Amino acid sequence: MLSKPLKTRVYIVDDHPIVLEGIKNFLQSKSDDIELKGGCGTGKEAMEALLTEEVDVLLLDINLPDMNGIDLCKLIKQQHPDINIIAISIYNERSMITKMLQNGATGYILKNASAEELYTAIKTVVNKSLYFSTDVQRSLFEAALDDPLDLPRLTRREEEVLRCIGEGKTTSEMASQLFVSTHTIETHRRNLMQKFNVSNSAALIRMATQYNLL
Repeated sequence: MLSKPLKTRVYIVDDHPIVLEGIKNFLQSKSDDIELKGGCGTGKEAMEALLTEEVDVLLLDINLPDMNGIDLCKLIKQQHPDINIIAISIYNERSMITKMLQNGATGYILKNASAEELYTAIKTVVNKSLYFSTDVQRSLFEAALDDPLDLPRLTRREEEVLRCIGEGKTTSEMASQLFVSTHTIETHRRNLMQKFNVSNSAALIRMATQYNLL
């Protein structure tokens, strides 16, 4: 009698409860060949879980509340080199994709991907192959042709916040000028630092200046 194939053990790291539960529910429907090992919403919880859980594939949101997902990817691969990491992100910039690959990820899909595409990505990377969703592949190709400086793509609001940061405005001043809450300003600031892969406003201004955005 042939032995039953081992299930692919999957763990999810995403700080959006709806996204987390949605992925969990889908993977549980694939229980014939996938074993869901759990999920969490922070980098700290992920590192703690991986101390006890045996995981084949980690689905990793890049934008976490306590840690840069790109740095977390590198840390996990250093401590658990056999884990296959698939980045799940709203960002489609070549800079973020390549940094995740440099830090050990073997897949990158966008959050608008279908459930079946997620399943395909999991089965692909567990077989030691790279997986990129179609939009990510297109982004990499177009960026290589048209954007040699790898300029991060910013929303209109992010551009406005970036200019305010460059002018030295405080969070409260920015919120007042742009008619939004301070929480919204901090979210944009965090997204900007994520896109430029920096950890503070000074480094953000320096990078933006290099790209002639300020």
